[in-house]
Amino acid sequence: MTADSAPQPLPAGRARQLAAEFGLTPEEYGRVLAILGRVPSLTELGVFSVMWSEHCSYKSSKVWLRELPTRAPWVIQGPGENAGVIAIGDGLAAVFKMESHNHPSFIEPYQGAATGVGGILRDVFTMGARPVANLNALRFGDPKLPLTRRILDGVVRGIGGYGNCVGVPTVGGEVNFHPAYNGNPLVNAMTVGIARADRIFTARATGVGNPVVYVGSRTGRDGIHGATMASAEFSADAEEKRPTVQIGDPFTEKLLIEACLELMATDAIVAIQDMGAAGLTSSSVEMAGKGGMGIELDLDAVPQREEGMSAYEMMLSESQERMLMILKPGREAEAEAIFRKWELDFAVIGRLTDTGRIVIRHKGAVEADIPLAPLESEAPLYRRPTAETPKPPPLDPASVPDPVGIEEALRRLVGSPDLCSRRWIWDQYDSTVGGQTVRRPGAADAAIVRIEGHRRALALTTDCTPRYCAADPEEGGKQAVAEAWRNITATGATPLAITDNMNFGNPEKPEIMGQFAGCIRGMAAACRALDFPVVSGNVSLYNETEGRAILPTPAIGGVGVIEDAARAIGLALVPGCELVLVGATRGHLGQSLWLREIAGREEGAPPPVDLAAERRNGDFVRARILAGGVRACHDVSDGGLLVAIAEMALAGDVGATLEPPPAGIPAHAFWFGEDQGRYVLAVEDGAALLAAAAAAGVPAARIGRAGAPGGALVLPGGRSISLAGLREAHEGFLPALMEGR
Repeated sequence: MTADSAPQPLPAGRARQLAAEFGLTPEEYGRVLAILGRVPSLTELGVFSVMWSEHCSYKSSKVWLRELPTRAPWVIQGPGENAGVIAIGDGLAAVFKMESHNHPSFIEPYQGAATGVGGILRDVFTMGARPVANLNALRFGDPKLPLTRRILDGVVRGIGGYGNCVGVPTVGGEVNFHPAYNGNPLVNAMTVGIARADRIFTARATGVGNPVVYVGSRTGRDGIHGATMASAEFSADAEEKRPTVQIGDPFTEKLLIEACLELMATDAIVAIQDMGAAGLTSSSVEMAGKGGMGIELDLDAVPQREEGMSAYEMMLSESQERMLMILKPGREAEAEAIFRKWELDFAVIGRLTDTGRIVIRHKGAVEADIPLAPLESEAPLYRRPTAETPKPPPLDPASVPDPVGIEEALRRLVGSPDLCSRRWIWDQYDSTVGGQTVRRPGAADAAIVRIEGHRRALALTTDCTPRYCAADPEEGGKQAVAEAWRNITATGATPLAITDNMNFGNPEKPEIMGQFAGCIRGMAAACRALDFPVVSGNVSLYNETEGRAILPTPAIGGVGVIEDAARAIGLALVPGCELVLVGATRGHLGQSLWLREIAGREEGAPPPVDLAAERRNGDFVRARILAGGVRACHDVSDGGLLVAIAEMALAGDVGATLEPPPAGIPAHAFWFGEDQGRYVLAVEDGAALLAAAAAAGVPAARIGRAGAPGGALVLPGGRSISLAGLREAHEGFLPALMEGR
C-alpha cells in the first residue's frame, strides 16, 4: 500500500447530524474535528462513534473500575485483555470472563442470547484456552406479562441452542424476575476455559510489515452499530432496531475454535483478537493500539457474503464467528492451510506499520486515515456526578407479624419466581457434554467441572442480589462478591478470582452513578477481604426503557479450584446426618424474599455483610469439608434458613426433623431471615464439628437431623410439611408459566 489522497469528508452539516445519530455529543464531535484537523469521512465518523461508545470505551465507568483490586500471586492476566487468566496448578491456567448481551436479547431474544454465548466463547479461546464451561446470569420482568414469557423462552432457547451445538456444557447460572426488568432483560454470559499457563495469547500487535489476517465467517450487514445501540436507552421504537442484532452460527464457531487452537499450537501467531462489538474496527484499532503500531487495511480483500458493501458497513459490521490475527512473516500459507482444512475463510487484509495510524482503503480510495493513539488517549473519560442512595433504616423483625404461618410461607417461597426450581431451564442445556461435569445444575452451590486428565476441578458460580443493591449499593456490592465466594466454599473449593458484569441504568443520572459507585466500593472491600480479585469484566449501562431503569445488578462470576474433584460435595441431604448451622442468626428480614412474597413489603436495610465473619466462617467450613465427615453443605441466602434446608431435602429426597429456634428471635425471622455468612452442614458427627467451631471462634448450632428417604420436614412442635407437597410447589412454577397457566 502506498500513501495517497485523504478520505472524502462528509458535508459539514451532514457530519454533525450523523454524529448525533451515532451517539456522539457535540463536545465529543468537536474532539473528532480537532484530532483529524478536518471534517471526517463517513467511515471515520463510524470508527470514532463506536470506539467512543459507552460499550467500547467505558467512558462513564473507567474511573470507578480502577478502584477494584486486580492482583494476586495467582493472577496471570488481569483486566485489559479479552479475558482474565489465573494459575490453577500443574502449569495450567483458567481463562474466563462474563459479558452482557442485554439490549440485543430484548430486541431479538433467541439471536441476542445465542450471539452472547458465541461472543464470550471467542473472548476465551482467543486467549489460547479451550472452553470447558458456560454459565449465565439472567434477569427477566414480571412473569405475569406475556412479553416476559416470550423473552424468557427465546433467551433460554438461544443459550441452549448455541452452547449445545458448539459442544461446551452450560453448567450453572441464576435466573430472577422483577418488574424493573420488564423493558430491559439482562443476559450475562460467562465462559471458562483451560490453557497452558505459558501459552497465553494477547491482542498486542507487533512487527512492522507483519500480515493482518482475517479468518472465520464472511462479513455481512448484520449487527451494524450494535455497540452504539448497546450504549443507549430503549424507547418505544425498540422493535425497529432488529437489524443491529447479529445472527449466530454455532457450527461455524466450533470449527473456528478448533482451527484457532490448532494454529495456536504452532508459533505463527503474534497477536489475536475476536471481532466482537464494533467488529473489524475494534479488533484492528485495539490490536495496533496496544502494540503502539499502525495498521493498514485493504477492504477489497475482506470476505463478504453480501454484494456492494461499503467501507463503513464492513468496518462496523458485527457479523459473528470472525477473528483478526497478526502472523509472523512467511507463515501465511501454513495458517491458511489449517483454516481451509476446517472450511473457514482466510484472507490477508493488511499489514502493520510504524505510522501509529489506521489507514483503510476500499476500491482504490482511502476511506479513513486516523491517528490511533487519540482514539484511546483522547477518548472521553467522565467522572459523572453521583447522588448517594439514602440508606434505609434497619427493619425490626418484631415489627413484622407473620400473616400465614411457617408451613404456608415455606410452600409459597419455594414455589415463588425467584426460588422455584430452574429445571425447566437447565433441562434445555447440555450440562455434561465433554464428560467432565462432576456437579450439574442444582446439585451443588457451585458447578464442579473436572480438568481433563487431572484430579483437579474448577468450581464455578454466578451471583448477585439486585434488591439488596437497590436498597444499599455498597452492602449489595459486598454481598454479591461474598455470596460467590460462599458458594464456591460450600463445595470444598478455594475461591480464587472473579469476573463481573456491571448492569446499570443511565449513567447521566446522578442517582444511577451513585448506585454504580456504591456497588464498586462494596465489591472492592469484599474482594480485598476475601482475597478474591477481579480479573475481567464488562459494563452495561443505559439499561433503561422509556426512562425506567433496571435494579442495579453487579453480577459476579466466581472461579475456584479443588485439588481432587472426588472431594467436592453437593447440597443433597444424606439420611441420618446431623444438621449444623454455621454463622450467626439475628433474623434479618429487611429486603428479604419472605418480606416481599409473604408480607407484601419491600423495605428496610439489606442484611449487613461482616467480611471478617465471612472469611472466618468460610475458611472453617472449607477446612471441615476437606477434612472429611461433611456429607452436604449449602449456603444460606435467598429465603433464609428454612428454604436452604428445604432445598437440601428436595435435592436428596430426604426429610429432616428440626429443633426450636433460640429464644429472643421471632420464629418467622429465624427461619426466613437472610443473615449473611451462614452455611448448613450435614455431618456425621455434630458434636465434633461444634467443638471445632468453638475452638475456632465460629458461631455454630445444631438445628436438626436428617431422616429417611422421602418423608417430610418436621418443624418444632410436631408440625410437618411433606416433601411431595414442597416438590410440587417447587417444580411447578416455570412449566405452568410457560404453558400460560
